[in-house]
Amino acid sequence: MRETNLRGIDLNLLVLLDHLIAERNVTRAAAAANLSQPAMSRALGRLRALLHDPILVRGADGLVPTARALTLQPALARTLADVRDLLAPDAFEPAQWRGRVVISATDHQTIILLPEVIARLAREAPGLDLDVTPLRARELDALRDGRTHLSFGVAEAPLPPGLLRRALYEDRFVTVMRREHPAAAGAWTAADFAELDHVLVTVLGEGRGFLDDQLARRGLARRLALRLPHFYAAMEVVARSDRVVTLPRTLAIRFAAGLDLAVREPPVDETRFTPTLIWSEVHDADPAMRWLRDLIAEEAARTPGATALAQARATSA
Repeated sequence: MRETNLRGIDLNLLVLLDHLIAERNVTRAAAAANLSQPAMSRALGRLRALLHDPILVRGADGLVPTARALTLQPALARTLADVRDLLAPDAFEPAQWRGRVVISATDHQTIILLPEVIARLAREAPGLDLDVTPLRARELDALRDGRTHLSFGVAEAPLPPGLLRRALYEDRFVTVMRREHPAAAGAWTAADFAELDHVLVTVLGEGRGFLDDQLARRGLARRLALRLPHFYAAMEVVARSDRVVTLPRTLAIRFAAGLDLAVREPPVDETRFTPTLIWSEVHDADPAMRWLRDLIAEEAARTPGATALAQARATSA
């Protein structure tokens, strides 16, 4: 069987051939294709040369398709339909989604956000499976090669090329301690704050927190009496001791009352931060992943204690 070299063929001619066979009239076919009549006539000449067939011939009542043209018509219609499907945006129905998505998150997001997201998914995409993994310092590598579909970060952190992010809301750090703690009321200074016994939640396994840098600029250092990886465990610890822990306000609002904790603003310069969602350009145009990112952003904006952002959109590094 002889192979046809497609590189020398204008595939737009297939669309015009479909119009010519359907209309059986050069003028009407031209109008349907939004071409001039002379342009359609030239296209018919090219098709005749390409197919070695007249395509349309004179009949008693005008032009009629040749036997070859009628034979080609069903395959032509299928081919054009397949091309349109290939180029059309993917249709996505959450209820039909079957697959597994990997999300890396800190203890903060798994406590605050994950339950609401899972509740939505159970209703709207019940066939989707999730793997939630701990956020690690080298998480960006897994994101870039697609092993992790989504991750969380903060807006201040720079991203390498190939990654995108979406700001979710604004949060801030507060310090919590048992309600009867000596430092639970009254004025306090950074020096007073540094003298307390602190618990540090090591989100990325690091031994320092943002407070240590701020205190160091004042010539101060705090005692890190306990390091541990879980926010809720830290709150349980300080509820039963004279240690204090500084953590996101969204967590404090949810659990402070139940644990009988006092909530205070730490006496440092800057406590605000912006949680963000991070993903690879590989998954950016995927309609399923776009839908999931929108769902997470909607739930994040409803988080008690979160400050809504005026505008949140995807940005590259």
